[in-house]
Amino acid sequence: MLEFQKRLAADLLKCGVSRVKFDPDRLDEIESAITRAEMRRLIQDGAVTKLPARGVSRARVERKKKRGPGSKKGGKYSIVSRKRMWINRVRAQRAYLKKLREQGLLERRNYRLLYSYVKAGNFKSTASLKEFIKLHRMTEVPPK
Repeated sequence: MLEFQKRLAADLLKCGVSRVKFDPDRLDEIESAITRAEMRRLIQDGAVTKLPARGVSRARVERKKKRGPGSKKGGKYSIVSRKRMWINRVRAQRAYLKKLREQGLLERRNYRLLYSYVKAGNFKSTASLKEFIKLHRMTEVPPK
């Protein structure tokens, strides 16, 4: 019945035939439109409209998502590699040393020594670095 008009409107609206919607009150007017100019006028008047695009729903995927430790696939080092763990650890330790040096709590000689220890992997965390500094009394007591 209105197949030609639908196809024409779809072409003008740059969408698929299924997204073209006709105003049910103006069907006789739409049926008489056989030229592109007439169809353009109907689109401007609002008798022919373009429906919004339908997407693929993500609800099913979202429902399926797992959370928590049981959802992790792969071994310990497939999630965070050994190298990435090393980088994170060394960066944190070096940042801590830099902070102490800038505050004037660490002598240059001690800073260099500790820096080389960090590079050698002597400390497994910043906590163990702090413990080492405290044990060997390497920080200067800040003036009161």
